[in-house]
Amino acid sequence: MTRTRISRLLCVCLLVVGPVSAVAEPAEGIATLSADKVRGLKAVAGLGYARAADLNGWPGPVHVLEMKDALSLSAAQLRKMTMLHGEMTARAKPLGRELIDAERALNRLFATGTPSAADIEAATARAAAIEGRLRAVHLVTHLRAAPLLTRHQTMLYVRARGASGRKGHGGDGPGG
Repeated sequence: MTRTRISRLLCVCLLVVGPVSAVAEPAEGIATLSADKVRGLKAVAGLGYARAADLNGWPGPVHVLEMKDALSLSAAQLRKMTMLHGEMTARAKPLGRELIDAERALNRLFATGTPSAADIEAATARAAAIEGRLRAVHLVTHLRAAPLLTRHQTMLYVRARGASGRKGHGGDGPGG
């Protein structure tokens, strides 16, 4: 095989697989979590947990607050949305830390010995349960945010967020 062919093959492999650094970037000694995911969990970033709500026209407080001027939020709406975001953060932050700890424990099972099938099942079930609760916090927050917007504001939100053609789920009057 010529050098040119080898170079082309290598380029194709990198395109298909992606950069190696993106694949092997565990955080805090946790092979199952990337540094970006750990940062997102600590910062209470959505990490896609509420994508089902957002893409179907159910607004989330973070994006609503980012779009406050475009949505012409009233002072009451701004206050309620800020409060809702604070409540979500207060509930999600400890769950993010728990998930990091659960993933660290799962990693430790493999790093320190020969785990049993029961150990693995228990550790993965614990991590999955925590992640499920965390996802629910994000999704329920979208449910609670929707009635705080008017239908018009929700349609503006949906259009700006590129939701799947839904009309959205806002309230009937100002602020719900």
